[in-house]
Amino acid sequence: MSNPFKIISSANPEASSESVVGMAVYIEDRLDWVEQAINSILQQTYQKYVFVIVIDGEINQKIYTYLCDVCRQNKQMILVLNRSNLGLSTCMNFVVDWVLAKNDETKYFFRMDADDISEENRFAAQVDYLEKHQNVSVLGCALKEINEFGAVVGKRKLPLKHGDIVKFLPKRCSINHPTVAIRFDVFKNGFRYNEALRNTQDYFLWIELAAAGYQFANLGKKLLQFRRVNDFYKRRGLNKSLNEFKARFYAMRVLKRYTVGNIVYAFAVLFLRLMPSKVVKLAYKLDRYLLAKKVKHE
Repeated sequence: MSNPFKIISSANPEASSESVVGMAVYIEDRLDWVEQAINSILQQTYQKYVFVIVIDGEINQKIYTYLCDVCRQNKQMILVLNRSNLGLSTCMNFVVDWVLAKNDETKYFFRMDADDISEENRFAAQVDYLEKHQNVSVLGCALKEINEFGAVVGKRKLPLKHGDIVKFLPKRCSINHPTVAIRFDVFKNGFRYNEALRNTQDYFLWIELAAAGYQFANLGKKLLQFRRVNDFYKRRGLNKSLNEFKARFYAMRVLKRYTVGNIVYAFAVLFLRLMPSKVVKLAYKLDRYLLAKKVKHE
């Protein structure tokens, strides 16, 4: 099968870049949000990165023009085009493989979504932690939830320590994917996102890595603004709900965590996901409230 990805930017980033940032852009994305996301990366206090943006299928012409212009103006940015939508897993695996082919000394992989905003010290804080904790391979952080106008509408904090993160996995994805920093050693050892999945790919990857013995951590600082808009509760759909259900039982099996509580939770969440959006919204808020009470950050 021929490679569907084509690099269309003329920039030539330094081969010595320590990290790579991977982001995909889609037809549903908004120009103002894409601009905010990209600016939040370009304005990071930590600058030793290559920023690879993948256009995954057809997108708005104004966004396409903006991406071409901003990549032309910033030598650390690479713009990649895929004319048919293949999904986030395939796009991020391309970024990983492209970087490995160019520079196998790359140390860190940062995720970013095109409708979120990274705080300017996000990368610096994560790199500092990873440099001081060589045993940690996957590092996430807490986040603020913002609406379409940028107003804070919630927050999401997760367990900080490896043992608690893994303990939570049969019930929830305990690493916020848009916040993650991953050591490239993980990819050098052959791990990738599952390209058969159009959602929950991060959840399944964390379970695989936990089963393989990799160490996790979360920073308690809210270093990302996550976009939670009005249709957030409608977008999950049956496919995502079923994949989350499968991920929970996969976690129970490979992590040997079959318990009555975990099984009941998996079925309860699946049932709630299939309810009307108003019920899902109330359940989501209750879940965040209970999680905040249960997870204690020092």
